[in-house]
This record gives sequence, C-alpha cells and structure tokens, in this order.
Amino acid sequence: MTASEIRALFAVASRPEVVSLAGGMPNLAALPMDALAVEVADLVGREGQVALQYGSAQGIPALREQICEVMALEGIRADPDDVVVTVGSQMALDMVTRILCDPGDVVLAEGPSYVGALGSFAAYQARVVHVAMDEHGLVPSLLHDALRTLAAQGITPKFLYTVPNFHNPAGVTLTVERRAEVLELCARYGVRVVEDNPYGLLGFSGAVNPALRSMDRDVIYLGSFSKTFASGLRVGWALAPPAVRDRLVLAAESAVLCPPNFNQMLVSRYLAGHDWRSQVKSFTEAYRERRDAMLEALETHLPDGCTWNVPEGGFYVWLTVPEGVDTKAMLPRAVTARVAYASGTGFYADGLGSRQLRLSYCYPTPERITEGVRRLAGVLEAELDVMRTFGTSPRPSLGRAEPRNGPQSPSPHTP
Repeated sequence: MTASEIRALFAVASRPEVVSLAGGMPNLAALPMDALAVEVADLVGREGQVALQYGSAQGIPALREQICEVMALEGIRADPDDVVVTVGSQMALDMVTRILCDPGDVVLAEGPSYVGALGSFAAYQARVVHVAMDEHGLVPSLLHDALRTLAAQGITPKFLYTVPNFHNPAGVTLTVERRAEVLELCARYGVRVVEDNPYGLLGFSGAVNPALRSMDRDVIYLGSFSKTFASGLRVGWALAPPAVRDRLVLAAESAVLCPPNFNQMLVSRYLAGHDWRSQVKSFTEAYRERRDAMLEALETHLPDGCTWNVPEGGFYVWLTVPEGVDTKAMLPRAVTARVAYASGTGFYADGLGSRQLRLSYCYPTPERITEGVRRLAGVLEAELDVMRTFGTSPRPSLGRAEPRNGPQSPSPHTP
C-alpha cells in the first residue's frame, strides 16, 4: 500500500489562508441541521437500544428497501436482498476488488480514474490498464482495442471500473449511446462491469441518466449517501448479483463485522421523514452556482494554452495546462501562493497526467473560487515566464487549437 498524494495534500489545503480547490468535500450548508438534531435525539430516545447495538453485516432491511427506491430514479429495478450496506462506497469498492482480484490480475479503468479506486487496486496488487475518455466519456473504440490486445495475450480483465456520471476527476459523462456499447463489449469479452455512481443525482439539467445497472443486471453498482446527504455518516452500498452479494457479506463481516446501526437508522429516518429529493435539488443548485463561478474565473484569469471541460453536474473541472508545465512539480509553489489543487498524476496508475489537474468547486463559496483561480493563474503565469526566460515556449497539444472553455479529452496524449 502506498500513500495517496491527493490525501496527503488535505492537511495543507485545510489551512484557512489557503483556498482549497483540491478536495471533493460536499457543501453541507443547505442541510436542515435543526431538524436533524431533533431526529438524532428522537432516535436515541426511542430506539437507542437498537441503534447503538451490533447489527447485520448486510445492513438494516428498512434502509435496503429505501436504497432500492433511490436507485429506481435511475431506472434500476432491484431486490433489497441484493443490496449490501457499507461504510461508504469506498468500502464497497475495496471489497469488490478483494473478492474478485488476485495479485497480478488486470483491471480496466478510465484514464484518469478515481484515486480511491486506484488505491484499492494497488493494495490488492491488481494491474490497472487505463482506457482514455473524451468529452463524451469512455471511448468504446479504445475499450475495444484494450480488450482485444489483452485477449491476444490470453488475459481477461477481472472487471471494468467506471464512473459514468460527472466523472471524478474528469467531470465528463458517458453518453447513453456509449453505455450500451460499453456493456456489449464487456459482455462479448466476458468482463464484469463495476459502476461507481456517487454523483448520478447531481446533474445540473435536472435529467437523470439511466444507470448501467438498469441496462444489465450483471453490473455491480456502487452507491453512496455521501454526496446527496452527509459524507460524515459514511453510508454507502453495493447492489450485486446474488453470487457476488454473498461474498460481499462475508467480506463485510471480516472487515467491520457490521456497518453502524445508528448511522443507517438516521439515514433511513431522513429518507422517510424529510423531502430528500428537494434537498438534493438544493445541493445541485448550489453546486451549479459554484460551477459557473469557476468557469467564469477560468475564462477571465487563466493564460492562453489552458483548456478545460464544462461539467454538467458533480464536483469537478479537469484542467489541462500548456505543454512543459508539470502540475505536480508546480503544486508546492501554488500552496505557497495560498491555493491548492489536485495534480493529475494522482489519478493515473501509469505516470500520466503531469499536464492535468483537478479543480473542485463543490465546497468553497463562489467568491473564494474566483480568488483561488486568480491565485492559480498567477502561479501558472510565473511558470510560463520561467519557461520563456530559458528559451522554452509552450506548444499547442497535438498541434491543434481547442476551445478555451469547451470539452476536450481528459486523458493526455503527452506525458
């Protein structure tokens, strides 16, 4: 196991004088805290003997039924018996990797990919093969190339790991047409699909994309209440075919014995007694305001040669800087300038991403976002000045001009 450079950054980024555009922390200001305080007190007073006791490794039945109702918004028809409640969806992802992968097995993952997933894959010694994305998500033709190349070597990947909606870190969304293509290719080559979907209900248009699981019941679906309710409660889940579900329950028993009853019961009460759909809408409106502030600041302040995507939901903008700038090497100078971001190399298992960085707009206020981007622009300008002083000038990526604020491939073609 190795330390995540993204996690290591959090201690510095949490300093009050630093504008952190690094962490993907939900903004909880819109939560009805007074109502939740009453709910907590009532839960302890009325059901404390159960809420504070050990529970089932699979999770309480009432919450598993409600989770099925939540997933129905994405077209998923599920049986509560196939749901396993976990301590956040990260635990579900770790358990899936644990039960499916032996050391040396291959896992396919988008490039870039969620840093927590890469950490789990590395911990179980799985080998990651990245598949590039463009502004429409994972590219099916490149997935086909990877599957065909591995098949020629006698290798069948254990699964494809994908974040189809408002991708972390790339911010792009897999189109509905491509979802069917991806599933067909994986079925053809006998590769399971693991769909990680913490952001699916946070689209700015109000539309909800159909889950991959809604199109194929063999898909393992990972969900979470961290982005739509409260991340600190650490309540997530896995929806899996029965054979995988049974092993997930055994893995959960060995890892944590059981997820916390108290947290599950609080989430269940919240779903039953509060207008959680309107709450999700309030979150989404706040994130859209912050997204717009970031896009405006990027357009206003960043130097020529920078490109970025326009996310349609979720938390993140994926930024590509001019050639010759190394975002990992630049990060200490950015922190000195009191702004933090997540460098792109942390989202790859193969060393790519040095020209990319992830900017999170979910937590800071719009004013702080604007100031953070202004500081970042100053750091980038200083890097470019040094390059010009020593006779190096940034060159357009791949020799083509790209729109300043339009979508582009989040996967770099140059290291």
